[in-house]
Amino acid sequence: MTMGDFGGGRGGGPGGGQGVLHQGMIGEDIFSAFDTRIIRRFFGFVRPYRWSLAGTLLVVVIFVASQVAIPIAIREAVDGVVGTGARLSLETAVVLFVVLIGVNAVTGFLTEFCAARLAQRVIFDLRRAMFAHLQDVSLTFLDQTHVGRLMSRLQGDVNALQEFLETSVSAIGDAVLLVGIIVVLLAMNTHLALLTLVVLPALVAVRAVWLPRVKDTFRRARDASSIVNGALADNINGIRTVQEARREAANFADFKAKADQNFEAQIASSRAAQVMVPTVDLLTGVAQAVVVVVGGGEVLGGSLDVGVMVAFIFYVQRFFDPIRTLSQQYTVMQRAMAAGYRIFEVLDVPVSIRERTDAVTLDLREPSIEFDHVTFGYKPGQPVLHDISFTIEPGQTVALVGPTGSGKTSVTALLHRFYEVWQGAVRIGGHDVRDVTLDSLGRTVTMVLQEPFLFTGTVLENIRYARTTASRDEVIAAAKSVCAHDFIMSLPQGYDTPLGQRGQNLSIGQRQLLSFARALVADPRILVLDEATASVDSLTELDLQEALKVLRRGRTSVIIAHRLATVRDADRIIVLTAGRIVEHGSHDQLVAAGGLYADLYLKCHSSFDEVIAGEPGGYSGSRS
Repeated sequence: MTMGDFGGGRGGGPGGGQGVLHQGMIGEDIFSAFDTRIIRRFFGFVRPYRWSLAGTLLVVVIFVASQVAIPIAIREAVDGVVGTGARLSLETAVVLFVVLIGVNAVTGFLTEFCAARLAQRVIFDLRRAMFAHLQDVSLTFLDQTHVGRLMSRLQGDVNALQEFLETSVSAIGDAVLLVGIIVVLLAMNTHLALLTLVVLPALVAVRAVWLPRVKDTFRRARDASSIVNGALADNINGIRTVQEARREAANFADFKAKADQNFEAQIASSRAAQVMVPTVDLLTGVAQAVVVVVGGGEVLGGSLDVGVMVAFIFYVQRFFDPIRTLSQQYTVMQRAMAAGYRIFEVLDVPVSIRERTDAVTLDLREPSIEFDHVTFGYKPGQPVLHDISFTIEPGQTVALVGPTGSGKTSVTALLHRFYEVWQGAVRIGGHDVRDVTLDSLGRTVTMVLQEPFLFTGTVLENIRYARTTASRDEVIAAAKSVCAHDFIMSLPQGYDTPLGQRGQNLSIGQRQLLSFARALVADPRILVLDEATASVDSLTELDLQEALKVLRRGRTSVIIAHRLATVRDADRIIVLTAGRIVEHGSHDQLVAAGGLYADLYLKCHSSFDEVIAGEPGGYSGSRS
């Protein structure tokens, strides 16, 4: 299975490939009635609660026993009234009936409560396992996975398994009840019991015809739901672009078409699931008619007690209830099988970035950076970086410059080991990043990206996100250093102001200032600025230059920027194009050399104020 099969992979950009993940199960017939592999893996999450499960099943057995015994108490009461064949006095039968009703009510409540509590515990562990695993999978997988469909697995499919677990306990009780009723009916009157149960072959025949027809229906319903979730996520995440392009009507029409398909698929699924209900009701009526006609004749003939016939009527009515429930449980099980495949497919996504058992901890005050003949790409056979080699000395600031798509961001991604290199090595302080612990690498390298990401929480919590032990005074000092303190204090609750989703109640420039403060509080040894000032206005950027000098002091820094004000004071500038280094040196040296950097510099001053254009065609490949 390819990444695109999993969730509609995105092409282009980092991780935009279609690399093979692993052989998934989507292409198989996942709607088999009972898949032991899925059940076995699922109950691996149940095993820690096996004693709770055993207690729940014991309650279920008592609940079922009381249900089976209630018609017997009714039979004794009826026979006590008419005075024929009574084994217990009327008073004793009434007391027994009341006790059984009470036991049935209490154990019924306990059954539902215990099953729900067990299901919640198991589902909590399952969600936690999925979340923990998704934190570890490589960015290649996440880059190519549709967020809406992934959320469908995290929410809808997990809920399907929760429903299955909750109803499975009741289904076990229904199966036991079914067997108990058959045994009691045969014990009470074998002849009448066999006549009553003659309708079962018809039920089996209907199910044999029904089951194969509903498999595709359930599959289409699940797929249609995922497609709608994906479309909804796309439109919500891209609402600004939608409104800017006035795509509301077109997007609504597209979503309506998908929603209509989902509606039809869900209606078909519900229709298929409910087919067995009227069938069971019809057979229930036939069985009751048999009891009334045949049993009534035997009562009039004196060969059958009235109490037995009454009990038979209750048992027949109750007999088909578990059949109806078990028929509906099949639908739940079908959905759970599909959901289980999809969930465990996520859990089976390989973790490509793993920490070695003998990994060392980085503890360098001023680490160096070395790219040693690095070749890397996101799609097999399509390298983005070609034999890249350079060294950054401790405390140096190096800028990466080049046209869009030249590989600048890929260099910084490898530095943080978001991806594995194909060839060569990336070293920090002389240590290959593959040989160091991921935690120490994360503490050593901090990135400030072009699009700042803020989490739901307060301003204070966001600034000290990377170092939760930072004091309030440290946070305020960092905010002042990056010129964020004044606007923070203008917020309704200052540093305790809650931020909306992704910080949408702040301007993009304000969000970027908070990300600068967050980087300063993290106190990394290596600082990566990937177009970090692109979202800040020119006046604010002038103020930030001094703050950046403070931020870079004593640190090894890598800067990606198109604004010359950000890169011209770097110790060294590396110019990339098409994934290769074509120039390197100081700003003055590169301008004097008259190469690609000089070309970009001239365009910057002739076309855009402090913006490097980098459009296709702006550089003829002969100038290097």
